[in-house]
Formats: sequence, C-alpha cells, structure tokens
Amino acid sequence: MQQRLMQMVDEDRLPHAVMLCGPQGAGKLALAVDFAKVVLMRAGNRQPSANSLAMLDKLEHPDLHFTYPTIKLPSMGSDHKPVSDDFAREWHELITASPYFTMNEWLQQMGGENQQAIITAGESDELVRKLSLKSSQGGYKVSIVWLPERMNIECANKVLKLLEEPPSQTLFIMVCQEPDRLLETIRSRVQRIDVRKIADDDIRQALRQKRGLTDDMAQRVSRMANGNWLKAVELLSSDSENELFLDMFQALMRLAYQRKVKDLKAWSEQMSTMGREKQRRFLEYFLRLVRENFMYNFHNPELCYMTQREEDFARNFARFINEANVIPISELANLAIRDIGQNANAKIVFFDMALQMIVLLIQK
Repeated sequence: MQQRLMQMVDEDRLPHAVMLCGPQGAGKLALAVDFAKVVLMRAGNRQPSANSLAMLDKLEHPDLHFTYPTIKLPSMGSDHKPVSDDFAREWHELITASPYFTMNEWLQQMGGENQQAIITAGESDELVRKLSLKSSQGGYKVSIVWLPERMNIECANKVLKLLEEPPSQTLFIMVCQEPDRLLETIRSRVQRIDVRKIADDDIRQALRQKRGLTDDMAQRVSRMANGNWLKAVELLSSDSENELFLDMFQALMRLAYQRKVKDLKAWSEQMSTMGREKQRRFLEYFLRLVRENFMYNFHNPELCYMTQREEDFARNFARFINEANVIPISELANLAIRDIGQNANAKIVFFDMALQMIVLLIQK
C-alpha cells in the first residue's frame, strides 16, 4: 500500500484526489499523514528547506490542511456554521499525540460527547478559500479530509464542484470508513485505495512488545480486535464502555425473553439518554455480539471473538440466536442505526427494537 503511494510521487503522476478506505483502526489516517508529508517534501523533485521539514514534523505546514467533523458549541452564534479551524488546537493536540483515535475520543476532545459531529457547508467554503491561495512553499497543497462521509448534503455538493475543477497542484486525501454513504459522483472522481485491516499477528506482537501482555492474553485480544488496533487498545481499558454495552445487551435480551414490556420501556428510556454517537456504538456492539453468539453454537473456538465475560453469557444465551432469527435481528439493528443517524426519536427507536426482540427471540 505504502509502495503504491510512494510510486505515485516518484513517477510524478499524482491524481487530484485519493480516497483511503478501510475498516476502523486499520491506520488510514496515519497513512494519509505520511503520504501528505512525502508529497509536500518530494513532489516536483524540489528540495525541501529545513524549516519546511520542521513544520511538517509538527504537522504545522502552511500547505497541509485538515478537514474533520465538528460540533456546534453553546458559545457559537445561531448563524455560525462550525468549521475545522474552530477546533484546530484540539485537533492538533490529538493527532500529534497519535493518528490512531476514535470518533468518541475526538468528540471528547471537542467537548461535545453527546453530539453528532458533521462536516458543514461552512467548511467547504473554507476549503475553497484556502486552496485558491498560492502554495506557501511553491509546491503542492494537500487537503486531508477525515471521514468525508460525514459531510452534510450542502457541503458534499460544494466539495463535488471542487473535485470537478480542482486548483492546480492540489491533492485531496480522503480518509473514509463508510464510502457507501458518500455521493456516488464524489466516489467516481477520486482514486480509491483500500487499506486492509492489520494482521492479527502484528497486533499480537505489538501488544506483547508495547503493552507487556502475556502470549495468551495477547492472542485473545488480537483475535477480538480483528485487525483494529483501536479496538485492541480499548479492550485493555478497565473502564471500557463495552462493559456498559454488555450490561445493556444482557438486560435487553433477558427482558425481551421474559416479555416485560414495562421494563423494556424503561430500558429504551435509559438508552435514549445516551448521545447519538454512543447509541450508534452500542448498536454496532449489538451487531457484533449477535454474530458472536450465533457462531458460538458451532462449538468452534476459532470462530468466536469474545471477552471472557461475553463468553460466559453466551454459554447459556447463544442457543436463542439461530438460523431463523440471526438475519432479522441484524436487519433490525441496522435499521435502528439508520434511524439514529437520521435524528429519529431515540426513545421510540429503541422501544420499537425492544418490542420486536420479544418476537424474534422465540423463533426457531
């Protein structure tokens, strides 16, 4: 992957836009930053100055621009459309510490954990302005767009125009996790490069060398991480929200099996108090655990990727997830993810999901 990107620079055949796609935790943003550095150092066979190299090392190069999802703070005016520069300090602190971080960590950094971050039309206007300026160092201008699928429709249409008529010597590097959410016209105007998930052996070795884990623990964590370094780090955290999500998953399944509608209503009300990003993460966790419980029934340890506590629950619960209901349950969760993403009433979404689970759990 890196060799392919470096070859573009060496042969001076850079496209105007590249989209790095792949699963979370595969290192797409780290790859994008390294690629941008090489382009700004080497494109056009120019010799970079010591000052330019120092700015690149600190990610403070004037020709390197970052775009990322933002939130609206209470201190912002009603007419203000948040832009990346509003959170430039917070972004710089996070990405210089490590290019491996989650949306949840970014939301915490911005101070809006319960909000849904998007890229606004104001940001696209800023991009047009910045990229219309002459390169500070006389070479390329590079714009890294983290999670372009979070652009609202107004922003996406403006970015499309920018991709159709890009400024000279400008490179867009989009770091995308869910490319299907992007406009097809945008996808058709970028060169897509798929980044594979990290090999389990590489994660296991990193856990042993950098985190001091035993062979057995490193093996279990690396298999559960499934190529996602962020997941591996999260699993090592004692206060991981996965513990909360497992509690909520267990409560939903038990209450649905017992047909306790009143208690399921209380469960849905508790879920509705979480921010939309957290609700989405729970639903993704829900999908994973449904899959793992289904696979548990095959009695092949190599097919299961669960923590010890998850496995303890699966021992008695897994038989309720079977060929008759595994697909409808998964479709139910995916529908809830869509509805939450479209700002539907969370209390209604989760109560409807809970009620349907009563019926689905008895299917055999």
